[in-house]
Amino acid sequence: MSNESDVRGASEGEKLILNEEEMRRAISRIAHEIVERNAGATDLALIGMRTRGAPLARRLAAKIGELEQTTVPVTELDITAYRDDLPARGTRPDTARPPLPFAVAGQVVVLVDDVLFTGRTARAAIDALLDYGRPRKVQLAVLVDRGHRELPIRADYVGKSVPTARSESIRVRLRECDGRDAVLLARQPE
Repeated sequence: MSNESDVRGASEGEKLILNEEEMRRAISRIAHEIVERNAGATDLALIGMRTRGAPLARRLAAKIGELEQTTVPVTELDITAYRDDLPARGTRPDTARPPLPFAVAGQVVVLVDDVLFTGRTARAAIDALLDYGRPRKVQLAVLVDRGHRELPIRADYVGKSVPTARSESIRVRLRECDGRDAVLLARQPE
């Protein structure tokens, strides 16, 4: 069900998966699911993975706050030093990491990212989070799950599942980072 404005959001070689309104509804649905599964927002904190997980976490926190008439703590997390698929494999940061604006111990922490692919980013985020303390529970929310897991990780909350070929990629565009909201499916160059 695409119209001309949906097609305009995608360039040559890209297919529009979610437009702005569909993204808004997916984020709203995830927020409702988080509140329902956790019986409210008590002891709830959201942590977005840099770069596009952070604005998604802020949007989710705002929606949950609206639903529950409360302020949900939200921040972002840079997990680069914890990744195992980058040249400095598996090295922990030697320098002091910046403190989080809230304690994670005893909290229900929802890690937020734009796309779940191999699971390596989520694993790195869990490792980074545990260096800050021991949450009561860790959950994962993603806007898009594209499959192809390399680790036994699954999201608790998914905006949309999009089966992809390895030769394709998902490109999430957010107005905070890119000036517009859209999720696109693109073929990777050969």
